[in-house]
Amino acid sequence: MNKTIEIRWHGRGGQGAKSASAILAEVLFEKGKHVQAFPEYGAERQGAPMRAYNRVSEAPIRCRCGVQNPNVVVVVDSTMIESEHPSYGAADDATYLVNSAEDTVVLRSRLGVSENARVIAVDATKITLQEFGQNRPNAPLLGALSRVFDDVPVDLFVTHFTGKMDKLSAGMLDANRRAILRGRNEAVIA
Repeated sequence: MNKTIEIRWHGRGGQGAKSASAILAEVLFEKGKHVQAFPEYGAERQGAPMRAYNRVSEAPIRCRCGVQNPNVVVVVDSTMIESEHPSYGAADDATYLVNSAEDTVVLRSRLGVSENARVIAVDATKITLQEFGQNRPNAPLLGALSRVFDDVPVDLFVTHFTGKMDKLSAGMLDANRRAILRGRNEAVIA
């Protein structure tokens, strides 16, 4: 039986969780996986809490509901740890990718997860502020997420991101490319 990997993204409107979820699905589809990507909004406004979801499998995916028991949780905005409880329903051995400069030991405690869980921290906000002067953490988070899907080269993430965002200037595309690579290289795994 093929296992389906379920991913739940916690972010705020305008931070790029929906786009990153879609790009992740495209990248994994190109690698021959069956995928789903879909968002869930409350109030559709910038800064409002939102979720996005992915499912990834070697076999066709029949489930069409929101992700309740994720194997991977991406926290785009670490201020949501206490308010949104991203660990709720997650597998005991889930992987948590958090946009934070905090130590992974501190993040593990804040998340309230067991020692079986894997915690990855990357300061995606710092990276994007340095690379292009805006807090749009989705690019470095995709780079860090490429460490979870280690059978997929990070260059594929770069190619899809820059292809999806082709309306950006060449300078901004290059800054996003650097941000994705930095996200992969600067991720701290515990």
